[in-house]
Amino acid sequence: RSSADIWAPFVDYLRLPFLTRVLGRRRAWMLLAQLGIAAGLVAMALTEPQSQLVLFALLAVFIAFCSATQDIVVDAYRIEAMDREYQAAMAATYIFGYRVALLVAGAGAFYAAEFQGWSGSYLIMAACMAVGIVTTLIIVEPRRGEGEQAVSVLSEGVGRWFVTAVVHPFTDFFQRNGQLALLILLFIGIYRISDITMGVMANPFYLDMGYTKIQIAEVSKIFGFFMTIAGAGLGGVLVLRYGMMRMLIVGAVLVAVTNLLFAGLANAAPDVTLLALVISADNLSGGIATTVFIAYLSSLTHTAYTATQYALFSSLMTLPAKFISGFSGIVVDGHGYFSFFVYAAALGVPAIAIAVWLAWRSRRGPTGLTG
Repeated sequence: RSSADIWAPFVDYLRLPFLTRVLGRRRAWMLLAQLGIAAGLVAMALTEPQSQLVLFALLAVFIAFCSATQDIVVDAYRIEAMDREYQAAMAATYIFGYRVALLVAGAGAFYAAEFQGWSGSYLIMAACMAVGIVTTLIIVEPRRGEGEQAVSVLSEGVGRWFVTAVVHPFTDFFQRNGQLALLILLFIGIYRISDITMGVMANPFYLDMGYTKIQIAEVSKIFGFFMTIAGAGLGGVLVLRYGMMRMLIVGAVLVAVTNLLFAGLANAAPDVTLLALVISADNLSGGIATTVFIAYLSSLTHTAYTATQYALFSSLMTLPAKFISGFSGIVVDGHGYFSFFVYAAALGVPAIAIAVWLAWRSRRGPTGLTG
């Protein structure tokens, strides 16, 4: 999605003819993206890949673009639809829907292809978009953000539109957070480094430990799915009970600790029960941390620039982690899995330290943070 996040200012400030007037800015973009995905899938079902490979590839790119657009506008909608204290609950619901969608579009598509062929599978996936389309039509458009002004490119000119849609979201963030702005951006960039660095080596680790593909699939997919959902729900409840900043610390600590559990697993004999326990703990803590972090990123946005600011944060939160995780294989080859998992856990220490400091700072007075 990251490459499509540059489209976020258009989602925030570009009016769609007719649709925006009838549905409102968020639902209009949501419906357009969903119709685009459905139309693209139908077109792929009617296209022969062997003889029309270029067209097939272009349709895949079009669907990916529409999907990224839908992600951008859904993020903006869930942030604007509820008050800030309920953002963790919204994040938990979002993770649940995302995981179910991955299951349907992943395993579901393969099952459909087995019985109906790939053309039939694409048509079934297109039909599944009806769920989102109907939902878009019946939900209520969130209120516009305080101080927001919808700017039309045609009536106001490109210059003012660019300043309002692209420049103001950045300047607003720095004005609201002052000297803490750069530290917050650093925190966003490093919070998930430990989690993502470990994740890229998970499957190679399982295979090198001697677990079969069936065991890995059953444990990581079945246990992983349900424990992630449980962790997401638990994260939403814990934020309401203990506050966002405290749970940011807890989430960062849990992710680092579960990496140490993998270090212990690396020194143990292959045991499916032990594997299930470690994976369950990892996915439970990951669900908690992800829910809390999504809620935190949501709380940092201004409702006048929701899509643009959240797109910036969501891109930043994975960029450093993906770069550092690219060296994971080198660490494993040079030092082994035990040292790698200890190293991955250590990568989480800076995030824990900054989370502690931000939590302490937030109790001293208004800083744009929520505690």
